[in-house]
Amino acid sequence: MITLRHLTKRYGDRLAVDDVTAEIRPGQVTGFLGPNGAGKSTTMRMLLGLDRPTSGEALINGVPYGNLAWPLREIGAVLDARSAHPGRTARAHLRALAASHRISSGRVDEVIGLVGLESVATRRAGKFSLGMGQRLGVAAALLGDPPVLVFDEPVNGLDPEGVRWVRDLARSLAGEGRTVLISSHLMSEMQLTADHLLVLGRGRLLADAPLAEFVGSHNSLEDAYLALTAGAVEFGSTR
Repeated sequence: MITLRHLTKRYGDRLAVDDVTAEIRPGQVTGFLGPNGAGKSTTMRMLLGLDRPTSGEALINGVPYGNLAWPLREIGAVLDARSAHPGRTARAHLRALAASHRISSGRVDEVIGLVGLESVATRRAGKFSLGMGQRLGVAAALLGDPPVLVFDEPVNGLDPEGVRWVRDLARSLAGEGRTVLISSHLMSEMQLTADHLLVLGRGRLLADAPLAEFVGSHNSLEDAYLALTAGAVEFGSTR
């Protein structure tokens, strides 16, 4: 489970994340929605120990990221499809990560197969397309078989088959009882993927509700989102 308690981040006079409190629970896909600059990526970076909160805390199964003994075994994340060293092959990149957490080379081959990169495993990551880079990022996230997964815009650069693969993967991982947090600008895809939604706007949590309740009487998730952000309706937490 992911717990956010009064999470706040300031950059000088700019308030990027404003007192966000929420629980992202296991067994469901939680969609993270909001426009560019809403604070989604900053929230994920604080969760992963890449940015320090100004106040509040972000916990993974009750523990800050920095206190995790074996982070890859606790949480897997995809924040940047180009994070792998461009001079390393896909297999070498994953083996280096595996060695740092005492994960077997057999698991490396397993996740390469899970994401469909068998035919390019010996190709340098710098030669990968954006979509292939996304798949390599997902492989790294799955490497430690973690109970918590965080994906920031994981369908960027994927063709329709790849988008469907990410959707099916996210739902399968949640079905295994894992905590899955996934952000996306593709609302039609999020409507097919998410069970629960967190909506950020200007750093503040605007909605925390099951997908069906959030959409309500609207024709689509996009319509409900536009109504919310226009101030026509308000949603509170239903937990």
